[in-house]
Amino acid sequence: MVSDDLLQKLKALRDGGGERSPSDALVLCEALKQLAAENEDIKEEVEDMDTILVQFVWTDVDYKYWVKIGEGEVDYGEGETEDPSVTMKATSTTWGGLGAGEIDATSAYMSGDLLIDGTLQDAIAYGEINGMVGDVLKELRGE
Repeated sequence: MVSDDLLQKLKALRDGGGERSPSDALVLCEALKQLAAENEDIKEEVEDMDTILVQFVWTDVDYKYWVKIGEGEVDYGEGETEDPSVTMKATSTTWGGLGAGEIDATSAYMSGDLLIDGTLQDAIAYGEINGMVGDVLKELRGE
């Protein structure tokens, strides 16, 4: 399952421990990758998905990362990717609220705080997988 070290990092991020950085998002990407390899429900979802490539842009701090997911694979990295199927842009405040569950993605999109370019269905599919990951992580932390 998800490594104890990764669970501790996720717990520290959730609890607000330590200094935060946009690259903290990669910790969640690693959790997604590990769960897609080991959790049967998430593994099945990732295997059944057509591959999507999501570019994330933090508009106020010049930070970008990407996630590629589908057909049984999960990969991610810092920087810009070529030909993403969807690009999501927001400020670090919005990304932080989304990551903490304090802001609903649909509300952020409707208010213009979360900009989505590309295939909206891919953004929704990615959000659904993230929701599953969040639920599993809560169980693993005993919440």
